[in-house]
Amino acid sequence: MPVIEITDLSDPRLSDYSHLTDVALKKARGTEHGLYLAESALVLERALGAGHRPRSVLALGGTVDEAVALVGGDVPVFSGPGELLADLTGYILHRGLIASMNRPALPDPDDLLASARRIVILENVADPTNVGAIFRSAGAIGADAILVTPRCSDPFYRRAIRVSMGTVLQVPWTRIGDWTSTRELLTRHGFHVAALALTPDAVSLRDVDGTSHDRLALVLGAEGPGLTDEALAASDTVVQIPMMHGIDSLNVAAASAVAMWALSA
Repeated sequence: MPVIEITDLSDPRLSDYSHLTDVALKKARGTEHGLYLAESALVLERALGAGHRPRSVLALGGTVDEAVALVGGDVPVFSGPGELLADLTGYILHRGLIASMNRPALPDPDDLLASARRIVILENVADPTNVGAIFRSAGAIGADAILVTPRCSDPFYRRAIRVSMGTVLQVPWTRIGDWTSTRELLTRHGFHVAALALTPDAVSLRDVDGTSHDRLALVLGAEGPGLTDEALAASDTVVQIPMMHGIDSLNVAAASAVAMWALSA
């Protein structure tokens, strides 16, 4: 398929890029599971490596050849001047290209945990920037999978993907239900559950030996309110990161990196 030069922004084939919110993309008509946007050649390459299927690519002139090389000749690659593409999307394509990707079906939690040893659970983390940063740390430090609660921000949101540099497309993840069923799931797979929280009975992270548990789940809570009572009740251990200078806690993304490194086996 030849590169398609954009002359008319009302072309319906460009609707995936036309000021749509993440929620609208997730509910896009004519798709099985919705869409997400992958910005930059690096993120697109990681999405393709994860087996995700592109619907089309929007590329500035200098990145057209790279886009075609990545997706092949069967995927439409639209191109045009930066100003025109900014009018279409509502933002400047600083990273040269953006791809409309078909969302994959989320895996079954049992399948995801079958061979996992270190996992992270995100309870109600609302900021997609924090979600993306946590995924990037998980990918770098070595979490095998991430579980997210129903009220957690979607890891496929554009900002989460961008902040993670595409790591949300590499670290396996899925959504879970309530804590009763989640605790049963974790028990079934032999996980010790460690919650990161400021409670009177919390033990110092310095005193926790991550190698003492073959399978370990680290639970992280929402910015501000922290973990719910249900999450704490479902945990085996509550841990906290020792602080200095009167500071009680770190941002959840920073705390995730510290805790994952300390508990890595």
